[in-house]
Amino acid sequence: MIESEMSLDQMRGYKGINPRPLNFDDFWNDCLQELNQIDPDISIEETDFTVPFAKCYHLYFTSTKGARIYAKLIRPIDLQIKGPGLLIFHGYSGNSGGWSEKPTKLCYAAMGFTVAAMECRGQGGKSIDSGYSKGWSLRGHIVRGIIDNPNNLMYRDIFLDTVQLAKVVMNLDGVDPNRIGVTGESQGGALSIACAALVPQIKKIAPIFPFLCDYKRAWQLNTEDSAYMEINEYIRRFDPRHEKLDEIFNTLGYIDIQHLSGRIKGETLMAIALSDTRCPPSTQFAMYNKIRAEKSIRIYPDYGHERLPDHSDEIFQFLKML
Repeated sequence: MIESEMSLDQMRGYKGINPRPLNFDDFWNDCLQELNQIDPDISIEETDFTVPFAKCYHLYFTSTKGARIYAKLIRPIDLQIKGPGLLIFHGYSGNSGGWSEKPTKLCYAAMGFTVAAMECRGQGGKSIDSGYSKGWSLRGHIVRGIIDNPNNLMYRDIFLDTVQLAKVVMNLDGVDPNRIGVTGESQGGALSIACAALVPQIKKIAPIFPFLCDYKRAWQLNTEDSAYMEINEYIRRFDPRHEKLDEIFNTLGYIDIQHLSGRIKGETLMAIALSDTRCPPSTQFAMYNKIRAEKSIRIYPDYGHERLPDHSDEIFQFLKML
């Protein structure tokens, strides 16, 4: 475990310290209403990557601020009976990976799932960070828009991208909208939580050591390889005397998944690594402890932000029951 972290018993009861904005629920309800007015303008193009049991497509759709979002889409060949869907989200700065790479998209497609692996705007894939120059805009996505207003927070739009993806997949022919799962690790774990919170019809959620939780706690811990270091750098550069700390962390509260997790209705299976210095475990417990729906947790005391033995198999067994 991290020397400066709480004990496991303390974390099991920890509720987080990052403030929750007073208008938090109204803010996200307004965001969802805005998204409902956007025509997704869906484009689905078949690729030349082939497997005998499924077809692989490039999926594009429009989300907030005119951003064009990309996802890999894999569909079983036999769609006569409506089957389940799975949304997969990647880690910070990454992309959806190859068709046959981790996560094992093809394994789920072989089980009859329609699989969509989204690429976050402005990160390592094809989705465009609208409003800025095209291409890579990493890093700084946590604090992007923090001096403007909450509607311009970068992760506000990325969270809504996951909602738009869910709506697109749920409305595809051959998909049962009542049998949708989400999964991902780190940033992908956070987006799984955000998506399931904002689309409460989602039935199963399988996040692995989720990012974007309890920003103030992560800032206080200040671990050497923290994924939250851009907050520390922002404060050093723009609030060196800590005169605006309350304002900064209140604004970040709009995109803190611990405040969204109480909206989840589906069953959650979550994994936490107690030696994780990138996404400190106490921040993850702050979110997990606020989930009111059915949930369970798998704890890896000696592991950090890395592959967790056998957990992908457990997720597969959990999701295949959709």
